[in-house]
Amino acid sequence: MIKKLKKYYEELIQKPILTSFIVLGLLTILIIGLSLRFYLTDFDNIYMNVLAEAHGMLFDILIIGILIYWLREIGEEKQRVRQYIDEIDDFRMWESEEAAFRNVGNIKRLNRHHINNIELVGCYLKKTNLNGVNLQGSNLNTADLSNAILIEANLSETRMNQTNFENANLNHALLKGTYASGSNFKDAFMIKADLQDAFLIKADFQNGFLMEANLSNCSLAECNFENANLYKANFTGATGLTVEQLAKAKSLYLATFDPDIKVLLEERIPDLIG
Repeated sequence: MIKKLKKYYEELIQKPILTSFIVLGLLTILIIGLSLRFYLTDFDNIYMNVLAEAHGMLFDILIIGILIYWLREIGEEKQRVRQYIDEIDDFRMWESEEAAFRNVGNIKRLNRHHINNIELVGCYLKKTNLNGVNLQGSNLNTADLSNAILIEANLSETRMNQTNFENANLNHALLKGTYASGSNFKDAFMIKADLQDAFLIKADFQNGFLMEANLSNCSLAECNFENANLYKANFTGATGLTVEQLAKAKSLYLATFDPDIKVLLEERIPDLIG
């Protein structure tokens, strides 16, 4: 008998909804049984008390219930965000297809939670699709984004020193005020990319496509523009720029320069800018 009761009890506690209904039924029988004589002799008074309790219950649901729900939602959201960040940390420095696509998934999930300042140092993001992502203010130092697609991505004010963007597609990307010293942009597509005020010291744009790119007010000391297409690129206000750098470019046709640089270019390499 005891074994049967124990077995029934173990089965019962594994069914929380059924258990709740049984407890509700038992309590209903107990309360009504104890209150039956009052129902018969003083029903009006009990009715008023029940209404008062019902109003109190509504108030509890309205204030406390909604507040608890709101706090729980915030807590769960923070927990999910922490999970995405932890997963990025777990896959850091892991060079594999799985790591790349897991990182992209977590970046996009964080963006959906309106988080764009993400620690991506050394992350492997090769051959991934990051179109339109917002990584403003993130840290991408030494990350590998070669062959990645970042069309219209927001990379403004990011740190991406020594980052690999070889053969990446950065068309229409926003890179204003970014720090990209020593970064590799070989063969990269950067058509109409906005790099205004960026720090690009020793960046390598060899064979790059920078048509109509905005490089105004950039720091360009020792940048490599060998065989780069700079058609209609804007170099006004750029610092560290020399004729020797630009002479190696594939095209400077209709590119915009400060007057002093333009005079030197017209004297030494008129064919590239004409």
